[in-house]
Amino acid sequence: MEKRSLGNTGLEIAPLMFGGNVFGWTADEEMSYRLLDEFTDAGFNAIDTADTYTAWVPGNTGGDSERLIGKWLQRTGKRDQVVIATKVGGKFSEEKKGLKKEYILSQVEDSLQRLQTDYIDLYQSHYDDPETPIEETLEAFTILVKSGKVRAIGASNITVDRLADSIITSEDNDFATYQTLQPEYNLFDRERYEQEFEQFALINKIAVIPYFSLASGFLTGKYRAKADIAGSSREKYLDKYFTERGFKILNALENVAAQYDSKPAVVALAWLLTRPGIAAPIASATNPEQLKDMMASVSLKLDKGDLDILNSASAY
Repeated sequence: MEKRSLGNTGLEIAPLMFGGNVFGWTADEEMSYRLLDEFTDAGFNAIDTADTYTAWVPGNTGGDSERLIGKWLQRTGKRDQVVIATKVGGKFSEEKKGLKKEYILSQVEDSLQRLQTDYIDLYQSHYDDPETPIEETLEAFTILVKSGKVRAIGASNITVDRLADSIITSEDNDFATYQTLQPEYNLFDRERYEQEFEQFALINKIAVIPYFSLASGFLTGKYRAKADIAGSSREKYLDKYFTERGFKILNALENVAAQYDSKPAVVALAWLLTRPGIAAPIASATNPEQLKDMMASVSLKLDKGDLDILNSASAY
């Protein structure tokens, strides 16, 4: 399978990352193991998670996704076959959040323990922390890279100005440099990434691994009315997509998918894979059928006519 480089990290991944936010939430332990087995058996090798996943689920404490991945790694012995990406800086509580040096250095130990590994391939700042000096955050990441506990670092949920300042700070201080960017990006949510980040990422050779690649499931075509999401776990994420433009995008996805005897979700991910600078979209599955659709996107090659239809429908 084609592999794509993650910036200058030396890491290469298949062009799709499994989003571990579902582990311990909408995918129970046994289903999570099955999905990870099928994903890696098919030749995919990148898994994304975070220290706070899935703290929002009643009864969970956070670290649940990392803990499950760690059990799977021990159960399968596949640690050297996969690239594990996790994050730090999300909010557990008012006292437990952010990107201060001591906090990062303590949280990485918790993540390593839960993941049952002695190194993290890609350690990402989950949310920017304007209250902490950039130098302090990058110094902490540099300590972890030099110690071998982290192989490379990336950023998520950051402004392009702060990302630029971070790169300059790394260059000036010989600190580890952000090699990846994890923004929200999909056929619906295009404007901010394309206007603010796309050229910057290309110029600086930053690999982009977008989240919400299927717009929280809206681009699967499963949800056609607000009644379809009432009471669901995704309700708060999906409401914004129920617009005239949103349904125009869905119709375009269905028309293109029909030409290939495929599905809207497959086409939506395949579109992302044609975009400049995209290393691998992050997508989640909670059952084998969804996973099959995810993986099919890598082999679907959209032609110029297909892309024109999708780009026109999703124009902003």
